[in-house]
Amino acid sequence: MGRVRGVLTRPVVAGALVVAVVMVGVGLYWFQPWKLWQDETVREALPEATAAEPADNSAGEEATVQGTPVPEPAAPVTLASGDLISHEHATSGTVKLLRLADGSHIVRLEDLDTSNGPDLRVWLTDAPVKEGRAGWFVFDDGRHESLGKLKGNKGSHNYRLPEGLDPADFTSISIWCDRFDVSFGAAELVRV
Repeated sequence: MGRVRGVLTRPVVAGALVVAVVMVGVGLYWFQPWKLWQDETVREALPEATAAEPADNSAGEEATVQGTPVPEPAAPVTLASGDLISHEHATSGTVKLLRLADGSHIVRLEDLDTSNGPDLRVWLTDAPVKEGRAGWFVFDDGRHESLGKLKGNKGSHNYRLPEGLDPADFTSISIWCDRFDVSFGAAELVRV
């Protein structure tokens, strides 16, 4: 027992143990392997349609604003859609590019099911969607716009496009792992 204690108290061995513990800590932070067993489900509703405020309608008459009928709320319009395919991790669901009544645009992920991972993002890109390994590294080669962190690896969620961004310039969506520069899954946006 005295020999083991003597070896462990040597500065070189103690330094190596400290370096090993730090490296294990950095590796755990970087890869975050526990996320493979943790699911985050987010169920966001589609943004509400908007219309002008109706006048007081206590008499049961047709709602009007200054004598003209109030239009029905405008529903979001689907401009493009596509189905997610798997790349680095099994991924499924539907992607829709929608124009809202106020003229803004959102990307909606519906019934998303993918692995959780570190630093996942939703990218709007101009890259082609390729199956399998060929599709892993194409999305950062061309133009891409990050719409933000992935809100959850399961469920349905919305991502607003920045003002002034023309959605017609983009042809695909990727669930992108920014830490490892790889696509978990992607969908080609087919114009409706």
